[in-house]
Amino acid sequence: MTNHPIFTIGYSHHAMEDFLALLAKHRVTALADVRSAPYSRFSAHFNHDVIPAALKASGIRYVYLGRELGGRPDDPDCYVDGRTCYEQVAQTHIFRDGIARVVKGAAQYRTALMCAEKEPLDCHRTLLVARALVAEGVDVIHILATGELEPQARTMDRLLAKFGLNPHGDLLQSREQLIAQAIAQQAGRVAFVQEDADSLPRQKVQ
Repeated sequence: MTNHPIFTIGYSHHAMEDFLALLAKHRVTALADVRSAPYSRFSAHFNHDVIPAALKASGIRYVYLGRELGGRPDDPDCYVDGRTCYEQVAQTHIFRDGIARVVKGAAQYRTALMCAEKEPLDCHRTLLVARALVAEGVDVIHILATGELEPQARTMDRLLAKFGLNPHGDLLQSREQLIAQAIAQQAGRVAFVQEDADSLPRQKVQ
């Protein structure tokens, strides 16, 4: 467990200078890229082969963790009817290893996890990765496009409200159970879907 918070950020349609300004504002010193496909058709300056140099020039370390923590895993067992199943992903060894790397790194660097989506609730960085970090006792804070900070607990309050659920729990279910229910519903809307379930990646022979 770490006493250091871990941030998340979506680059959305930010210009690079604005994105770097957001990181500087919150004193981020390391960026972990959690995109399975680390390229953008609309914002090429955030491509995997471009962004490290811009970050380095600003004194920020870059690490690619899309294989470990991405929302489009290679493991076919992580898909149900062609859609990424976050519960399955969270149980894999590679995902757990990725979480351990982030936690370890956060003890030395002020770390932010980067993906594309502007809204935290539309991204696996919140519904999957941040949830796993919170379970490890880590404080997760989302850097919004405005530069404001939103703790994961407040983000989950917004998610519960989205589905008309009580943020304090009820007689039948705890807050944590309701969050799990709401995440499952939201994941059903935003999780990656293979266009053809038959094209799911096959497990590699070790």
